[in-house]
Amino acid sequence: MNMRMNASDIVLMADPRVAAVPVRECGEPLVDVREDSPLLVDARQQAGPDAAFARLREGVVRRLERAEELLPDGLRLLFVEGYRPPALQREYFEEYAEQLRALHPGRLAEEIHAAASRYVSPPDIAPHSAGAAVDLTLADAEGHELDLGTRMNADPEESAGACYTDADNITAEARAHRKILGAALTGAGLVNYPTEWWHWSYGDRYWALSSGAECALYGPRDPD
Repeated sequence: MNMRMNASDIVLMADPRVAAVPVRECGEPLVDVREDSPLLVDARQQAGPDAAFARLREGVVRRLERAEELLPDGLRLLFVEGYRPPALQREYFEEYAEQLRALHPGRLAEEIHAAASRYVSPPDIAPHSAGAAVDLTLADAEGHELDLGTRMNADPEESAGACYTDADNITAEARAHRKILGAALTGAGLVNYPTEWWHWSYGDRYWALSSGAECALYGPRDPD
């Protein structure tokens, strides 16, 4: 795994410091980005008018709109997934953990839990289940997805670590696109999960720990 940032320097979602961040739920609603914003939504995700994927906390949506304004002319954000119900998050986490157990049968349970959190957040602290996180990428003015080095949701094993935001085993063009995406989203107040270049959040526990905020603004939400 060839990365600029050493994996040991990354605070994973499973780190106790993330779970220790208090949540002071602000009660902000989830909104549907297809109806309540001009953001470009990935057509592959259009699963029906009640699909959870298109929902995000209102404050996150407004910050994404600001981030898009910060992009160079001719580029747009391409929204792929936002809110994820807790039950679905748990399913994803257990599925990936089981894959890791099969690959590393000698690893301790806590090691598997930490390794799984590189790619899927533990259900009890998952930013997606708080409506605070978004998976997204860059597109051109016509909505065509740009190259950011890996497919979205490529896991560390599949991508040889190229899914890490600061990975250096990607092309110069992909690295430049990641830098553009990061500058706009950081400028709008979001934080990145360093093992997934596409995952950005605001208002959740990971955001609070990364930004120095006293508490998270958003806690897990069950589907309405």
